Amino acid sequence: MASNFEFYSPTRVIFGKGTEQRVGALVREYGGTRVLIVYGGKSAVRSGVLDRAENSLAEAGISSWTLGGVVPNPHLDKVYEGIRIGKENSIDFLLAVGGGSVIDTAKAIAYGLAEPEKDVWELYEHTRTASKCLPVASILTIAAAGSETSNSSVITRVDTHQKRAYNDDISRPKFAIMDPELTKTLPDYQTESGCADIMMHTMERYFTNGGNMELTDALAEGLLRTVMKNAVILHTDPANYEARAEVMWAGSLSHNGLTGCGIASGDFMSHKLEHEMGGMFDVTHGAGLAALWPSWARYVYKDCLPRFVRFARNVMGVTTDGTDEEIALKGIEAMVDFYHSIGMPASFHELGIDPTDAQIDEMARRCLEASGSALGSAKKLDLDDMIAIYRAANH
Repeated sequence: MASNFEFYSPTRVIFGKGTEQRVGALVREYGGTRVLIVYGGKSAVRSGVLDRAENSLAEAGISSWTLGGVVPNPHLDKVYEGIRIGKENSIDFLLAVGGGSVIDTAKAIAYGLAEPEKDVWELYEHTRTASKCLPVASILTIAAAGSETSNSSVITRVDTHQKRAYNDDISRPKFAIMDPELTKTLPDYQTESGCADIMMHTMERYFTNGGNMELTDALAEGLLRTVMKNAVILHTDPANYEARAEVMWAGSLSHNGLTGCGIASGDFMSHKLEHEMGGMFDVTHGAGLAALWPSWARYVYKDCLPRFVRFARNVMGVTTDGTDEEIALKGIEAMVDFYHSIGMPASFHELGIDPTDAQIDEMARRCLEASGSALGSAKKLDLDDMIAIYRAANH
């Protein structure tokens, strides 16, 4: 039976080749006059997209400043740096040129500038909620996080190894410029990590106990099949525009709330468990999710068996007969095979980390602390459950 839901996705999407050249007019339309452009590394410069954005803003009569150097698992220190630049230059609009880490950083800076007398980290510690946020927009260069249309951002505090999320609709970007051409220069590992992250955003809403809707399930299953098909294509043909376009649009739809309509609640424990891995070991987010998910799935599937059977049949294409448990496990193993087919890990060893028992215990404790209590919808996980999943992934 479908649960009540509220769907809110106000971000305007401008999709297709060359659309980044419209950024100046769009920022002006949304009231921006003094813009801080946030970006990552050399690729934004080398590809020319940063120059094109700055020129478009200048042509629209908009002043701009830049903040580069955002890294994966984006750092709180960079957020503070952006807030300082924003205060000094009376910034009134944030433009992210990059992927999820860059957009998340821009959102955090926007929170900080809107309430400059308060410490923005308090939001991520969940000791207060935001009352204001400067407008944010993005030129997307990596299809993965879905931050371009979502209400979420994730920031890492390096000194304490805390990777924390804060979700609030007031940070949803005003617009997202999405040109699949801009993702063609990505290394294969980043492309496929992005595909794993996109799929997980959908799977976190799919593997739940409680209400669901046939239409939402069909949308989720179609999205997953589409990403899998095109992830395989991009693994050998990275310049394929159509495959890039399919994956880029899927990234937004996976995390704007659409695939959660009518479900009782999302699970998101794979994400919460991976956040602690990212905080401690600085692993690539999508790859970390891929390394963890099979162990999570094997641990919880009996508590969410109908969903795992449906997934095996409708997404992974399992056609053999057997008990529900056998079919569910075949679906999980098929996902492991898929991860391997696109160069993604399915264990900690394949990911390249080897946490000690003490580190596993610490990650589990931090995860429980960040969650506030036992959480999960497929199966509620307490501290011992989290430790067991980490240890299973470590073998």
